[in-house]
Amino acid sequence: MSYEILVVDDEDDIRNLITGILEDEGYVTRSAPSGLVALDMIKHRQPHLVLLDVWLGNGERDGIKILETIKRNHAFVPVIMISGHSTIETAVSAIKKGAYDFIEKPFQSDRLLLVIGRAIESANLQRENEELKLKARISAVNLLGNTQITNQLKLAVKSTADSLSKTMIVGPFGAGKEMIAREIHQQSDRSKGLFVSINCGALHPNKFEEELFGTEIVGSDSNAPRKIGLLEKAHLGTLYFDEITQLPLPLQSKLVRIMQDQAFCRIGSDRKVEFDVRIICGTSEDVKDQISKGNFREDLYYRLSVNQIVVPSLRDRSTDISIIAQKLMDDAAKASNSKSRFFSEEALVVLQSYNWPGDFIQLRNVIDWILIMSKNNSGDPILASELPQELSSNYSFQSGWQAKNSDVIVLPLREAREAFERDYLMTQVSRFAGNISQTARFIGMERSALHRKLRSLKVYDFKGKEDEDFYEAEEA
Repeated sequence: MSYEILVVDDEDDIRNLITGILEDEGYVTRSAPSGLVALDMIKHRQPHLVLLDVWLGNGERDGIKILETIKRNHAFVPVIMISGHSTIETAVSAIKKGAYDFIEKPFQSDRLLLVIGRAIESANLQRENEELKLKARISAVNLLGNTQITNQLKLAVKSTADSLSKTMIVGPFGAGKEMIAREIHQQSDRSKGLFVSINCGALHPNKFEEELFGTEIVGSDSNAPRKIGLLEKAHLGTLYFDEITQLPLPLQSKLVRIMQDQAFCRIGSDRKVEFDVRIICGTSEDVKDQISKGNFREDLYYRLSVNQIVVPSLRDRSTDISIIAQKLMDDAAKASNSKSRFFSEEALVVLQSYNWPGDFIQLRNVIDWILIMSKNNSGDPILASELPQELSSNYSFQSGWQAKNSDVIVLPLREAREAFERDYLMTQVSRFAGNISQTARFIGMERSALHRKLRSLKVYDFKGKEDEDFYEAEEA
């Protein structure tokens, strides 16, 4: 990604010299001969850095006044002051008013480039820290695991990151669609830009345009800062629309138009602001059903879903839960300055057997609950009895052979053994989502022997009907 630098100097030769040096290093440049022109250009589109001369024709203080205006309206834009005849007091004043550094003319190219690089890096860290305060970055734990469905998801993320296509991520509520969007951003060449997320269902419809497009200064209060919208903040980065189907219809039509024009107007202004943003959206709803109901524009759907990624639910990849749960446990323990714990086999069976209607959000909440309730047994393995009641009460193993002890005990040995084996194997096959290879490894049997045993016991799949393909489920 190329960073954009605005060079502000009233001397044509100096501007041309600096822009030439920067462009040779791969930077994108714009230039302005005066402070007022510079402010107007920043209104049009916010640069990544400003090189600002202290003396701009009318006196030493002109550049300082422009600096104050820039830092008031664009706090995260670093400003480097340059001057050939300023005092130490001027340099100190500039730093106090928010300048990143002060460079005297004539300057060495290497020195200039070094300071610019450091300033951009510092600004990126500052923006990233601000973003983390609002919403801590969540690692893509839903990419952990080695099942076929997980490996397919990893490949989809990588191929999507390498492309520039607009992407729609679909999956159940809580499945981690935003985590996948963030991972696409991190793996792409836009990773140095911001990842900006907007929840289409959480914002009030009357505030949506203001958040998305921003507002221009309106009225007589010239000191009131303009509001930079999410589209502009995400320039050269990624903008993620969470639950895109909940975007109000009037805004859907505007989104279609600005995607065509690659430009928009802030509220209160008719001036076009150009942007370069990668758009990713997510939804837990059936988009085509929403289209048929008139709630979502069909033309917007086809613009946004050039590429589509399906995020599986936890219940579709139960064998990954042991890895995912432990990672969430380690992360939660680190965040809370607690001691991490590991899960017993019994507890893992309960986690893998549960249906997880709330998906990753619910699993994360369960992990937090376990840490809170751990207290004095923080060094011990997590037992099934320590899990929330809602999980253990739905544990199929408890409702299986253990609940039938009173019936089994009156049977002859051979029939009792068959009853036990049938219920035990059904539980284990269910635990591993029908994957016979993984079930066989866990219980210590050869895959072919397990096939024969399942057939001899007339075990049926979880849907209640016999299916030969069920026995052939194979891990890739």
